[in-house]
Amino acid sequence: MISRRHLVAGLVAAPAAAQQRVDLGMVLADGRALANPFEGKRGMIVQRSLPPLLETPLEAFDSVDLGAPVLTPTNRFFVRWHYAFPTEIDPAAHRLAVMGHVGKPRMLDLPALARLPQTEVMAINQCAGNGRALFSPRVPGAQWANGAIGNAVWRGPRLADVLALAGPLGGATAVRASGLDVPMMEGAPAFAKSLSLEHAIGGEVMLATHMNGEPLPIVHGFPIRLIVPGWYSTYWVKMVDRLEILAAPDAGYWMATAYRRPDSQAAGGSRPVTAMRPRSLITSHAPGSRHRWAETVQLRGVAMGGDTGVRAVAVSSDAGASWVPARLGPDFGPHSFRRFEASISPARGDVTLLARATNARDETQPLGEDWNPGGFERQIVEPVRVNFGLDARL
Repeated sequence: MISRRHLVAGLVAAPAAAQQRVDLGMVLADGRALANPFEGKRGMIVQRSLPPLLETPLEAFDSVDLGAPVLTPTNRFFVRWHYAFPTEIDPAAHRLAVMGHVGKPRMLDLPALARLPQTEVMAINQCAGNGRALFSPRVPGAQWANGAIGNAVWRGPRLADVLALAGPLGGATAVRASGLDVPMMEGAPAFAKSLSLEHAIGGEVMLATHMNGEPLPIVHGFPIRLIVPGWYSTYWVKMVDRLEILAAPDAGYWMATAYRRPDSQAAGGSRPVTAMRPRSLITSHAPGSRHRWAETVQLRGVAMGGDTGVRAVAVSSDAGASWVPARLGPDFGPHSFRRFEASISPARGDVTLLARATNARDETQPLGEDWNPGGFERQIVEPVRVNFGLDARL
């Protein structure tokens, strides 16, 4: 296993390429510039260079073809790191430790993982703070708009099969995953997240080695990334090198303190951020954009059901005074985006467009904002204010 201490000296230079911002001539309707911040990344919104926070512009999700694939290109997939990370990893040297409350601790290399049965899932990866910049009043943290999200095909062994090799003992309650990212400040808690053992072995949780048919890129967690379909990406630990079976609840900072939100019904008055919620994003019309007016306009976007599939999407071109059902594209599975489109008849001038998703459990996006001090789990029906100009030259 690569020594964490050995890595520290090389971490500061890890995202050096992120400081080389180019293509600044590309500007979105909301005034944010696009850049090519890393090799293999293009047209991204750079929130931060070190460690990197790269947001995907919504136009990257758009297609005029309702039946088009809903995969987010890897080179435009958002990036979120809490800490610095190594830019070079020797796959032949990498080891995954499976340890803790087990009968047979294991050290697994990548060929050992490749020999296990492989599975694939198309699943949305979404930061728990996606949309944080849109909350009012403002809250601290990464100021994402709505582009801290992406949809990919992930491939690798099931977490259940990996844990079975070590034989969890009776009384095991959870599995904690950690990776090669290292805190940049003395005393900061190492990043680690836990799942209940029941969740870890009973669902579609996997250790991905491939993304969209190619080996995981470094910036997305090469060589191994934990994939938790239906849950926010705080649980999708990157560069995994350790799985620890626990016999008691995880009391670490990243479970007991971070990524929690107030809840008067929960023990201690807060609950962890876990499963995603239904959302829809308009991709054909950017906030603040101007368009030529027509009696009929095609509105497009992508929707998600949260931790289940999408059942329906409705759209409005009059700020919610009336709604029309949208046509849905192919269903690529319960954890994937689903395209939608609808014909609208907008007024001339300033218009507020809305899209509202309903999932397979009949849970629908709320019209009101669910404000919380962490800026987590945003799922409000997002108003998209555009202008359909009177001037035919617009």
